[in-house]
Amino acid sequence: MQELSRKNALFTDSVIRRMTRLAIHNNAINLSQGFPDFDPPKEIMDRLAKVAYEGPHQYPITMGAKNFRKALCRKCGHFMGRDLDPETEVVVTIGSTEAMVDTIFALTNPGDRIIVFSPFFENYRAQSILASCEPVFVPLVPPSFTFDANQLEEEFKKGAKAILICNPSNPSGKVFTREELTVIAGLCKKYDAYAIMDEVYEHITYDGHDMVYMNSIPGMWERTVSCSSLSKTYSITGWRLGYAIAPKHLMDRIKQYHDFVTVGAPSPLMEAAMAGLEMYWDYYDELAAHYAHMKKVFTGGLREIGIPYSDPQGAYFVMADVSPYMRKGQSDVDFCEKMVEKIGVAAVPGSSFFQEDVNGLIRLHFAKRDETLIEALERLSEIGEKMK
Repeated sequence: MQELSRKNALFTDSVIRRMTRLAIHNNAINLSQGFPDFDPPKEIMDRLAKVAYEGPHQYPITMGAKNFRKALCRKCGHFMGRDLDPETEVVVTIGSTEAMVDTIFALTNPGDRIIVFSPFFENYRAQSILASCEPVFVPLVPPSFTFDANQLEEEFKKGAKAILICNPSNPSGKVFTREELTVIAGLCKKYDAYAIMDEVYEHITYDGHDMVYMNSIPGMWERTVSCSSLSKTYSITGWRLGYAIAPKHLMDRIKQYHDFVTVGAPSPLMEAAMAGLEMYWDYYDELAAHYAHMKKVFTGGLREIGIPYSDPQGAYFVMADVSPYMRKGQSDVDFCEKMVEKIGVAAVPGSSFFQEDVNGLIRLHFAKRDETLIEALERLSEIGEKMK
């Protein structure tokens, strides 16, 4: 038979989603894949109940239902500090994942280089390879996950077509400062590169770390694509409603790919999610406070157990150091698989996120109810006894 694609050999299945399957199989608490175990806002669920009978149930306009795009531009424009055109500057996608894929295909050609900070969300490497691009990595140095501007410029000098940034960052929890984004913006302009921004955790920041949008940096609107979704903001990860925002000359290309990749996002879910986009502005402060509470519960518990962790500035992940509990020669993948079985808590091995050689770090998320986090912490308190 004919040879199949060679690209598959360049990346594995998603380790994050693999750990979810193991969590289900072992009836474990899933702190690997980052979705909450609490309900969306009541307003959204009530609207969904009505939509079930009232519709719409047929194909939407490819770029997204008009009323949804208008509401999306109102909400995003409020936080980005600019007026957005719902006809020319936004497209609704199947989650932010599709928005990222469409954007990479629209902006690059085979062989182009895409800069990615390490640690990185595992999708980015695979997405770059699928577009026949070369991902190149610049380390974020813990514990504050800062980057070396000179090292970053070296990669731009080599002809990078774009830089892909998660802000706030998964898995490190880093929130890029305005000063850092200004440095990156200067390099994008100097070397004529695009900025592809993954901003799904935009409303989840802590301790005075402010979310700054790259497209708000002077001179960057013309070369920035902002990808995000409703998943984390409204606790509807299973609805798969995402979007990309960009100037018309970039959006025209992105919409063209979107049209042939997925045709359109689900009509009834867009209509129901309108209730979220119409939410009062205080909702976003309340969301951040809710996550700050969950962070306090979880990190306080880790501290009591004695498991070292990185303190996130945003998003809802911690990188925990479990090296004291690993057997000699044990990989972090094997450790996480054993932890699901022996402890009943699912995590993601840190090696899934780093280009550098790391072993002994795992990613845990805390987007859970108090009772779930407390139970997970009780199980993790036995890590020294059960994992050695």
